[in-house]
Amino acid sequence: MSFITRGFSGRRRERDPRLPPGQTLVGDWPVLSAGPTPVVADETWEFAIGTENGVHRWTRAELEALGVEDVTVDIHCVTHWTKLDMPWRGVSLDRLFAEVETSHRYAMVHSFGGYTTNIALDDLRGGKSWIAFEADGAPLTPEHGGPARLLVPHLYFWKSAKWVQGLVTMPSDKPGFWEQNGYHPHGDPWREERYG
Repeated sequence: MSFITRGFSGRRRERDPRLPPGQTLVGDWPVLSAGPTPVVADETWEFAIGTENGVHRWTRAELEALGVEDVTVDIHCVTHWTKLDMPWRGVSLDRLFAEVETSHRYAMVHSFGGYTTNIALDDLRGGKSWIAFEADGAPLTPEHGGPARLLVPHLYFWKSAKWVQGLVTMPSDKPGFWEQNGYHPHGDPWREERYG
């Protein structure tokens, strides 16, 4: 015997299988920042990777000469929003690491304005991350991290550091800005790794 009248529970909506648990689909791209938007001149911007073997630097022109890619990915914010099928343009970190040797397993990403986030090198290599200059067919605005941001779409978006200026490899993991303030050290949206 059922205690629920047929039809009482309403219709069940199908959930998009690309939406991680706890996420809500959005059509826009919300602007969230931990501090003020830094002013970074596009013409003087460069990216650096520091390792135990020294520092490697690239201007934007040098990065683009390595090969620009168009990618379409889903992005997931720890504040519960997801944007699907978002087009980006940038340079794969695989192309940079092809020129850099390190035995380290982790990196601390550094941004203009002092923001940092830690990330395993396995999450940066293997076609998983880019230095992005464009999103949705237009150059990145300062509010969205322009002139360049890190794009690591398989992790929560706080790992895709805005206003990126470089990274320093590390032999062991250390927390960045949000990780020191209670966020998970890894940030996998499919495992809901929101908080440590």
